[in-house]
Formats: sequence, C-alpha cells, structure tokens
Amino acid sequence: MTDLIFEQPLNEKNRSYLRLEYLYQQLQDNLEQDHNQRCFTPLFALCELNERCDYRTDILKDIDQQLVILKKWQNLPHVDHAQIDYYLRSLNSYRQQLYACERIGLSLKQDKFLSALRQRFNMPGACCNFDLPQLHYWLSQPWSVRQQQYQQWCIHFDKLLKPINMLLQLIRNTAEFKPAIAKSGFYQNEAQSPLSLIRVKLTAQQQVYPTISGHKTRCAIHFVDFSTNKHSNNDIEFMIAACR
Repeated sequence: MTDLIFEQPLNEKNRSYLRLEYLYQQLQDNLEQDHNQRCFTPLFALCELNERCDYRTDILKDIDQQLVILKKWQNLPHVDHAQIDYYLRSLNSYRQQLYACERIGLSLKQDKFLSALRQRFNMPGACCNFDLPQLHYWLSQPWSVRQQQYQQWCIHFDKLLKPINMLLQLIRNTAEFKPAIAKSGFYQNEAQSPLSLIRVKLTAQQQVYPTISGHKTRCAIHFVDFSTNKHSNNDIEFMIAACR
C-alpha cells in the first residue's frame, strides 16, 4: 500500500516554511536529473519569495528556541545524545551563517542571464527561441555543464533552506502518528497547548483526501471522495500527528 501524508500548517510562518521546503525539494530534483528549462521555475519562485520577505528573523528566532529546548534534552537520561549533539552543531552552524550572509538571493538578482529569463518566464509561450535565444543556447550545453552551473545558483539559498528543513524536521518529531476514525467522513480534535502543524496519513487505496482547517488548539478534518469530489459519508480510518 502507498502511504500519503497531508500536512496543514496552523500559522503563517509554518505555511511559508512548507512552501520553501517544497521549492527546495524541487531544486534537489532538478540537480539529480535534467529537466531542461523547467529547472528555472522553483529557482525564480524562491527569488520572488525572498524579495517579498526576509525570512532570516523568523528562522533565527526559531533556531534560538530550538537550541534552548535541545540543551534541556541533553540532561535527560533516556535520549539519543548523539542525535541531539548533531542538531545542536547543525543549528549553531546555520545560525552563524545566517548572521554573516548578505540578503539571500541578491547575487542572482544581479545575474544578467537569469534576469533576462525571469522577465519573460511567466508569460505564456514566451520561452521560444526568438524570445530567449540565450536560453536555447544554454540548453544546448552538456547536462554536466548545466548541472554544475545550476548547483552554483542553488547554493545561494542553502543558508535559508537547510535550517528550514531542520526546523520542520524537529517540528514533525514532536508528535507520533496515532490511529483515528473520522465518523461519516468528519473528524475534529482539541489540544491542551498550541499546535503548529497537523499531519494526516492515509493509503492511496482509500481513494479519499482530507481538507484540514484549524487554529492553534483545534483542528477539523473533512474527507473528500476523490472520484466524486464530494464529502465522504463513510467512516475513514487514518493516522494523525498533532505537532507543536
């Protein structure tokens, strides 16, 4: 059976983190395999998001909070101290890099080749060879050459995206999946302390998907039948993790 995991952020900060993580995953996919001009889509999306908002303040604040929590865990007897030491080293390194770096993505904004592509990239059909001859020349280069250059562009976002990946990993680790049943396709829950992320695990064979809503200490889940696109009236067994 194929497991599917659906995630719903319960605050705007985590919503941004998940979007950035998704784009980072696309960058990695493009580094591993030649996707031709499609590789520029996540790259330009990251440029756009970083021009709208400087995420460093939120990331640095979250890193500091996680460092305090992890240092407390160091004193507990039944924890994986090697894993905690790894997180502490990594987060401290990310923290130093973020403090020292310039505005993320600034160098790419000044790249003439990328700037010319970006101006036209979102226009329908505007990537024809008469519109962007430089793109078609670039695509004619061997994949090894393009891969190396693409990696150099992606590195500009590492200082932002790597700590976000680790922060999301720590958030997900705050809760384990537990079995639940949505009676007539509906489930709701309340928590004693604020939540930041709801995770729902299903199998593809169930042929339903969840629409999740919530805020801080509560969440509601409606399951929708994929074939009819209507609310399911069946009892749905699933797994849920309410992350803090």
